[in-house]
Amino acid sequence: MSTSGTTQSGLSPNVAGLLCYVLTFLTGLFFILTEKENKFVRFHALQAIFFGIADVVLWFVLTIIAIPLGFLGFFLTVIFWLGSLGLWIYLMYTAYQGQQFKLPVLGDLAEKNA
Repeated sequence: MSTSGTTQSGLSPNVAGLLCYVLTFLTGLFFILTEKENKFVRFHALQAIFFGIADVVLWFVLTIIAIPLGFLGFFLTVIFWLGSLGLWIYLMYTAYQGQQFKLPVLGDLAEKNA
């Protein structure tokens, strides 16, 4: 996938790829609807959508499981949140570097549908 040229939004592909992740599924949805040509941006937009949805679902399930666990549950929720934050930052960084880092399962889905 090429990061050369511009996108339909007028941004360079690496900047558009980074912006796909800023509000996860919201900005991903914006870019998937507006970018019809650039496969690099479309990949990152779809992966951002899938990542955002998976993150919310996993957080919800973990919260339900964590409530009866008390302090241990709180600790696990914080660890999950920090890991999710780190992955989110890493995804933005790799997109800005012009790389296509694929998350397991979600990245394959995004690549197939980009």
